[in-house]
Amino acid sequence: MLTALLIVPILTFLIFVHELGHYTMARRAGVKVEEFGFGLPPRLWGIQRGETIWSINWIPLGGFVRVLGEDGKDFSDRSMQAKTAGQRALFLSAGSIMNFITALVLIAVMLIAHGERTTNLYITDVSPDSPAAAAGLLPGDHVVEVDGKESDSTADFRDATNASIGEEMSVTVQRGEQVETFTLVPRENPPAGEGAAGVRIGDAPIADIVVDDVPADSLAASFFEAGDTVVSIGDTQVVDEITYNIGITNNLGSSVPAIVERDGVETAITLDLPTELPEDGSPTLGASVVANVHFERVGVLRAIPMAFVQFVDFIRLMFEGLVMILNGEVPLSDVAGPIGMGQLTSEVVEESTVPSWVAVLTIMIVLSLNLGLLNLLPLPALDGGRLLFVLIEVLRRGKRVAPEKEGLVHMVGLVVLLTFMIAVAFVDIDRIISGRSLIQ
Repeated sequence: MLTALLIVPILTFLIFVHELGHYTMARRAGVKVEEFGFGLPPRLWGIQRGETIWSINWIPLGGFVRVLGEDGKDFSDRSMQAKTAGQRALFLSAGSIMNFITALVLIAVMLIAHGERTTNLYITDVSPDSPAAAAGLLPGDHVVEVDGKESDSTADFRDATNASIGEEMSVTVQRGEQVETFTLVPRENPPAGEGAAGVRIGDAPIADIVVDDVPADSLAASFFEAGDTVVSIGDTQVVDEITYNIGITNNLGSSVPAIVERDGVETAITLDLPTELPEDGSPTLGASVVANVHFERVGVLRAIPMAFVQFVDFIRLMFEGLVMILNGEVPLSDVAGPIGMGQLTSEVVEESTVPSWVAVLTIMIVLSLNLGLLNLLPLPALDGGRLLFVLIEVLRRGKRVAPEKEGLVHMVGLVVLLTFMIAVAFVDIDRIISGRSLIQ
């Protein structure tokens, strides 16, 4: 519970940063800021400093900056309505911009203070009769290069494949001790779920795979001990979670030699593997393992461009997740509000193999980007919805939508938004009561 409560200062900080962006841009434009509020009205407490009321409100969802002319009725010099479309657009987008800047800075800080993890990319499945199958690619191949360029993420592979539809594409992989290059032609209209190349790919950070818990009645109890670091399984060198799973799946139904590091000494053991893996989500072989990820320190000059790259990757993943939600691929039960974010924070900090501060910083980065992106969606009551009306004004050559009509749209949008957030809160509470996890 105490760990879950970390979400309170995290969200408070991110909301403050967001609203500070609006506040700063309003002041720079010469607009009077009437109130800077945490939460949504009605007001619980407030204090006047200068011409601005700083308040805490009863509904602990979000925050706001109320400026003169927000109701569309005041066009005096210090009103937002008296400012140009560009100034109003900058005011509305400033909150999200501040969240993006915050995420970028936090990514750079994490790279400098904790380091960078190196990721391996693997082919985890090859569809029959696909371009990849025809080329000779196999599950377990470690992808080194795609079209002559280093590739260490699923996004790299997907982008290269999409850019080569109907044309030859080279894929260089490491298979055991050998490095081989294969040529395939990604297809334009692949069967559902197969992709243009006909492969499933997965990436995993380089890590030590350590046996964490070995129940006495588990299959693993006959060969693993808690604390073992798995070095190899059969011919597969275990350097991350994927190679650990590949080493097992490639040898199902057999007794396979393996090497573990036990009490600092490499020890040869034999794994008696089952004919199939459990389908109920229980740990492979009955033993739970943790991945102690390797990190390399990054200098300040190198961290800045790397932070931009990771920032773009985060944004891309969030857009993909948003599309999945809109397409119905992600159920409502997997969507989290503030209560669910508390649960997520607790689970991530508890399960993470990195230091707790790194896990918390990662959560802050993700939430800051989420807050920035969601507020830019062109939905009523959100900053993006208000920006849409500014765009309509520009397209109409300065003719504004009647303030009462715009206000009605945003009021309806706010009601819908609050209803949705209440529904998500009930889902979060039900998930916690039923004991379901957000990260499994």
